[in-house]
Amino acid sequence: MEHKQIVREIISEIVQNNSTPVMKYYAFDWDDNLMYMPTSIRLKDDEGNTVGMTTRDFAEFRDMVGKKPFKYNGHTIVGPAKDAYVEFGVNYDDQFLIDVMKAPTGPVWHDFVEAINNGSIFSIITARAHTPSAIKEGVYKLIKSNKNGIDSNKLVKNLLRYRDLADEDKLSKDKLIRSYLDMCRFHPVSYGVGSEQNPEPGKIKAMEEFIKYVKQISHKLQKKAFMKNKINNYFTPFIGFSDDDVKNVDSMKKHFKDKEDNILQTYLTAGGIKRKY
Repeated sequence: MEHKQIVREIISEIVQNNSTPVMKYYAFDWDDNLMYMPTSIRLKDDEGNTVGMTTRDFAEFRDMVGKKPFKYNGHTIVGPAKDAYVEFGVNYDDQFLIDVMKAPTGPVWHDFVEAINNGSIFSIITARAHTPSAIKEGVYKLIKSNKNGIDSNKLVKNLLRYRDLADEDKLSKDKLIRSYLDMCRFHPVSYGVGSEQNPEPGKIKAMEEFIKYVKQISHKLQKKAFMKNKINNYFTPFIGFSDDDVKNVDSMKKHFKDKEDNILQTYLTAGGIKRKY
């Protein structure tokens, strides 16, 4: 079963130009990167009131929360509320699925659409603490609803286009989409353990796992394609990672930049603009 799953990674984007293929993988932060969710972090002011803070603002203030008082929206914030991150956890899995369908799209939505429509393997690496299955189900709902440029028919067409390499029977459209999402990776790094306030170590660990996975499936895919005369040379895959929080992007880049055979390219989307970092 593992061998078949690995071989099915042919649905990763393969573009051939003069026999020089490119294999691109994607890794996305969720909040303020893929989507602008209505979820709030709950903070406490100096009068004991609960104050909601957007994830976009939290990226700016998170190093101050619980360390020193600061002004925010007319309140003096003294620390996190007891249930500061409850809306980002498993008790709000159902609400996450509702919010996904109505939230505005973020600065890398175009890349997300590109990844899905091409059938490329991607990873969601988010500080949220939902169950991984809830994040996956959210993406499934986005695909089925063809949200803002996602084209489920184009996705299925591309999956079927490369399916001969896997030597597998045809699946229904729905099962094919489900199978595709099973091969992608969903890392809510605060699920079970981790820190929503300081997610950098968890995100780096998730990326290490995804890079290992990408290299493994790329090797299997290239070997299979080479034997079937689909390519005439071997090539290096690469991963594009985007996040709106400069601390996350900076930590990720510093951790991987000096590693041998680094295949990671980092992008910052703070302020709603994507730029290489």
